[in-house]
Amino acid sequence: MNGYVLFFLALTPIVWLMISLGVLKMPAHKTCLFTLAVTLILSIVFWKMTIVDASTAVLEGVALGIWPIMLVIIAAVFTYNLSVHTKSMDLIKKMMISISKDKRILVLILAWGFGGFLEAIAGFGTAVAIPASIMAALGFEPVFAAIICLVANTTPTAFGAIGIPVTTLAKITGIDVNSLSYAVSIQLSPLIIIVPIILVMLTEKSIKGIKGVFGIAIISGITFAVPQILIAKYLGAELPAIIGSICSMLSTILIAKLFYKDKKSESNEKITIKQGVLAWLPFILVFLFIIFTSPLFPKVNEALSSIKTTAYIYTGVDAKPFTFLWLITPGTLIIIATFVGGLIQGAKLKDIFLILIKTFKQMSNSFVTILSIVALAKVMGYSGMIKSIAVILVKITGRFYPLIAPVIGALGTFVTGSDTSSNVLFGGLQVEVAKSLNLSPYWLAAANTGGATAGKMISPQSIAVATAATGILGSEGKILNTTLKFCILYVVLMGLIAYFGASIFSWI
Repeated sequence: MNGYVLFFLALTPIVWLMISLGVLKMPAHKTCLFTLAVTLILSIVFWKMTIVDASTAVLEGVALGIWPIMLVIIAAVFTYNLSVHTKSMDLIKKMMISISKDKRILVLILAWGFGGFLEAIAGFGTAVAIPASIMAALGFEPVFAAIICLVANTTPTAFGAIGIPVTTLAKITGIDVNSLSYAVSIQLSPLIIIVPIILVMLTEKSIKGIKGVFGIAIISGITFAVPQILIAKYLGAELPAIIGSICSMLSTILIAKLFYKDKKSESNEKITIKQGVLAWLPFILVFLFIIFTSPLFPKVNEALSSIKTTAYIYTGVDAKPFTFLWLITPGTLIIIATFVGGLIQGAKLKDIFLILIKTFKQMSNSFVTILSIVALAKVMGYSGMIKSIAVILVKITGRFYPLIAPVIGALGTFVTGSDTSSNVLFGGLQVEVAKSLNLSPYWLAAANTGGATAGKMISPQSIAVATAATGILGSEGKILNTTLKFCILYVVLMGLIAYFGASIFSWI
């Protein structure tokens, strides 16, 4: 069949998702399930997938959707729900407001700094679910909290979850991980400086919203970007986002304390260090558990990684073993950390279990949405639908290809909800195109990752996480309409960086 016909057919599920969610305002769990059915039919009729292969691709998607993706969402909301039960969330609110009552500064600390940190250590939706739920508790309008956390959760995803997207891309393309990390950090640095400014403007719904906080917004971006570049160049992919987010968060809090005293809350109630640590304990334990079980501590990581079940689910020619990591996965670690933290905070074991059960029930519609989206991504990937889109995009752009290299990365994340998955789908394509155009393979591979970070804010999977965490199911269309505007701007900027930087940084 003609490649252009396949191109337009492959775009059908993506276009329908955007229309049904953004224009028709259909409930996400209904339209995603319907779109999965349409994608299955297309894959069987036009891409000649067997019914067995198509069905097992769906099963693999469901497995991935449950473990680890839904597990992480449940774990994040469970942590928040328990924090409300133990009243520690009340203390967290007071601590945040004691830094500043200015919502713009709180956005920089929570959505940008804390969200970036959570993405860096855990990924899988934690960076949206946890900050958005805390912001909603602080009095932010829930839809706004969801949008702001989705926009903030872009640049940090490149090195999210201990550098997995970049290390995976390096492995599948056979290129050096340190050079790739450096290229990714250079491409993202202008956006890392711009995004905090956009977040501030979004908070006030006006360009004028930056007035009075331009300095702190710029510092929030620079103190994230500069450490990330240095760490990426000299240490590789595991630590850039972790160090960058911590530097950004600490510098933002310090500047707020020193220079924004007029915006501070003059509360009579003093919170001791012990009270503060106890309030944040589940989140502190989440950080410690994930860090000490990560590849940064190989012996612990190897021991816990051995507790797994591996099976072949997909039956097609590109089948790879699917592994359930039972302990060393962010969702499991967050749940364990929350149980331990809750018990230390004084909650009863029975109450903690009841809150966990309540959280499961709370997520019912989100289950359908996320499992449908991940299954759809697997079918599109295995059938060749995504490749059909990418091949034509390469064909029609020629030497201007670097301009749309990030678009391909964004497309991968829109469909799969994962920067890593986008890199797996298109990393090889980007490197091959780079060779044919005599460009640096590191630069175009990095452009895929950069574009993939843009797709994160419009991915139905990410939006489902945000609505589930803030309790606003049914607002998916409104959120998509807002984030789509910023996604387009983001991808255009990434394209310009990729195009003009291709010759400047050809030495990488």
